Amino acid sequence: MKKVAKEFKEFLNEYKVVPLAIAFIMGAAATALVQAVVNYLIMPILTPFIPGGAWQTATVTVWKIVISWGALLGAIINFVVIAWVVFLIAKYVFKEQKVSKK
Repeated sequence: MKKVAKEFKEFLNEYKVVPLAIAFIMGAAATALVQAVVNYLIMPILTPFIPGGAWQTATVTVWKIVISWGALLGAIINFVVIAWVVFLIAKYVFKEQKVSKK
C-alpha cells in the first residue's frame, strides 16, 4: 500500500495536479465575479438602449426562429472581459519572456 501511495504522490508532483486544481478553482471564482460585474453593473447601464428594457429576455424573431440576442450580448461581454483580464495577467506574468514567430 505504501508503494501505491508513493506512486500517487509522485504522480501529483510530476503532473502538477495541485497547482492545476487551484488554478481551476480560482478561474471558476473569477468567472463568477466577471459575470456579476457584467450582469449587475455593465448590462444595467446598457439596458436603456435595448428595446423593451430587459436585456435578459431581449429577442428577435426571424420567421419562426426566436433568437435571444440579449442573453447572447451578455455572454459576449462576459467573454471579452474574461479574455481581457487573462491577457493582462499573461502580459504581466510573461513580460520577461518575448514570444517570437518562427
